[in-house]
Amino acid sequence: MEKIQSFTIDHTKIVPGMYISRVDGDITTYDLRFCHPNREELDGAAMHTIEHLFATFIRNTSLDVLYFGPMGCLTGFYLLIRNADHTRVQKEIQMVLKNIIAFEGEIYGASKVECGNYRFHNLEGAKKAAEAFGRVMENPAALVYPI
Repeated sequence: MEKIQSFTIDHTKIVPGMYISRVDGDITTYDLRFCHPNREELDGAAMHTIEHLFATFIRNTSLDVLYFGPMGCLTGFYLLIRNADHTRVQKEIQMVLKNIIAFEGEIYGASKVECGNYRFHNLEGAKKAAEAFGRVMENPAALVYPI
């Protein structure tokens, strides 16, 4: 069986950053790698909170967002955008991270009615992770996986 494209990337060389994982027609899949693979991982509850907040904030931009969700390896997220302008996407991500860091109050979509695991959140952990990734995004990589 043929491997999927993301399994062909050498994960020992990936550092935190934003990468273009694939392009399918007018849809770009971004790999938002918050952590070094196989060396660190995001706290699951913080990751869940980032998912709720980031998805809400990014879908309220003018970007044509198709999907935002976590990686099973707990090292980052996938963001799918239609008709992506990479510079604009980077700027919107930076703004979303600032919004997460400044966020106070009830987490969007985190009630028993809205979420399948509504008690599994960590806002402070999400803010710390967003702050760390925000520093990475101040000087975003070339969007290309290391060889």
